[in-house]
Amino acid sequence: YKDIKKENEKYEHYYKEQKCFDVSQFDQFLEAMKRPLPAVFRITGYKKHAKQLLKNMKRNHFEDLTEMVIGEETIKPPVPLPWYPDELAWQTDLNRGQIRKVPQLQNFHSFLIAESESGHITRQEAVSMIPPLLLDVRSHHKVLDMCAAPGSKTAQIVELLHRDENNAIPDGICVANDKDNKRCYMLVHQIGRLHSPSTIIVNHDASNFPEILVKNDVGEEIPLRYDRVLCDVPCSGDGTMRKNTDVWVKWNQANAIYLHRTQYRILLRGLELLGSGGQLVYSTCSLNPIEDEAVVAAAIQHCGGAVEVIDADLPGLKWSPGVSKWRVMDRDMNWYETHDEVPENKKKNLSYSMFPPGGQDVMEKMHLERCMRLLPHQQDTGGFFVAVLRKTKPLPWQKDEAKMETKSETNGSETKIQAPPRKKRKWEPGFKEDPFVFLSSKDEATSSQITSFFGLKDFPMDQVLTRTTSEKKKQLYFVSKLVKNIVETNIDHVKVINTGVRVFSRSANTQNDLECEFRLVQDGSECIEPFMATRVVPIQIEDVKRFLLEEQPKYEDLSEQLREKLKDVGKKVKTAFLLLLLCGWRGTFSSRLYMNNHERMHFLNMLGVPVPK
Repeated sequence: YKDIKKENEKYEHYYKEQKCFDVSQFDQFLEAMKRPLPAVFRITGYKKHAKQLLKNMKRNHFEDLTEMVIGEETIKPPVPLPWYPDELAWQTDLNRGQIRKVPQLQNFHSFLIAESESGHITRQEAVSMIPPLLLDVRSHHKVLDMCAAPGSKTAQIVELLHRDENNAIPDGICVANDKDNKRCYMLVHQIGRLHSPSTIIVNHDASNFPEILVKNDVGEEIPLRYDRVLCDVPCSGDGTMRKNTDVWVKWNQANAIYLHRTQYRILLRGLELLGSGGQLVYSTCSLNPIEDEAVVAAAIQHCGGAVEVIDADLPGLKWSPGVSKWRVMDRDMNWYETHDEVPENKKKNLSYSMFPPGGQDVMEKMHLERCMRLLPHQQDTGGFFVAVLRKTKPLPWQKDEAKMETKSETNGSETKIQAPPRKKRKWEPGFKEDPFVFLSSKDEATSSQITSFFGLKDFPMDQVLTRTTSEKKKQLYFVSKLVKNIVETNIDHVKVINTGVRVFSRSANTQNDLECEFRLVQDGSECIEPFMATRVVPIQIEDVKRFLLEEQPKYEDLSEQLREKLKDVGKKVKTAFLLLLLCGWRGTFSSRLYMNNHERMHFLNMLGVPVPK
């Protein structure tokens, strides 16, 4: 990448002539686009530790970065993004390469890795955080992320679903989809860090996403309609030049033309699946109107007054309004104002939907100025485009899920508004997943053993699943009621890749006299703890530190108070307030935590204890 020359005459010519933003600022725009992108991260806001983590991070890491000199450059301390709520997102004066390679930043790098892997921090580009915020997700919402991988936006949606601290199991759901089977497993890792029972990862072509059915209270199967849809479509990525420097070499105007139809189909499908009154956010990391306003305008036109662009803003965010006029350039760099100007031999590639769909009066009614184009020189970010759409009523062809006759508002003549053409739906190629099998009456012995041992009260064991049909189950996962409904109702026509949070694991202890064959898992501790009447033991900070720093401390090294509590671990003991929730094991002579190294490092960071190398 160092050898890549950050110049592209065609790119400069295209955007100067397209005039989709104030070209008087073009030199500033181009200069910013050539600089490396600063590293940005956000804190997982719904986690109970968020405020304390932020406080410790400022004290233990940000102060070390103040006045730090790297080479001949003095590094500025991180600053909060002015438009992100509660100081939960921070921008550094460092790029990704510096954080990885500079020896002075080793502790900060280790901190970011540990907190990221344990789900308490997400490293994410600043502009990428905007679409989930504009979705305005609530804990009861049903949300579809149509093109979700690699998953940073999806993780943000899941965080917003969980922001009600008093409800570890939200009523809503996030359905995260991606067409690429391999990229779905990036989603599994990204979402898995958050330990949510209300997410489900599926593998389908977004433009032909299947109709997911759910059973209502009387057992009827009805189509699932979403309250929120994120449509972050595949794009040419010409707003990402600051981090993907190969775009400088590869960019040409044909990329946008090639992707436009796919983007349009995905957006239309998202609008079909969106419930009336719901909101859809359409976004790209491209600045090109052919991928941005043209797609939005064509969809609005096709939907016959059922969809509108609404005002969207985040206080403190700087952006340029969308445009209502643009031109289309062909491969030979010829410009066309309208589709009628395109030669017959080129109309196959330059479709009608790429052009403004009407005159000035039509375009003004679409309010495309409400779209947001984010430019790198405005707030030191990448380039991005966002539009928030509201569905005011069912789409014209959704009355009976077929064609419908409607009268044109412009001339009163009969006009047929048809559903977009459908491709034959097929399973995407990829790894064959293990089955999702919920515990049933034949698993009564396992359910009763777990319920009795852990003193579970009103815990829905019927929402616990395993990934095997064999009798000896190793891992048990918990899902929300709605997720279970979806998995069971759509088992034959929705390709589920992953769902659920691991709550129990079969003990590795080979003794036959175990009271319970399963142990708790740290991943699901926050879901399961509210239901536990026993085996929740209060613990003092000094004992916590010992557990975190030692793999298996002996009882004589623990406080007398904790030793007494561990003797009576099966009695009904509940703490009034939990600051830290740790999952552990009690042995005959010692005790230990069931926790990986990244989670240990997180808790040490929370306590302000230096992490041993």
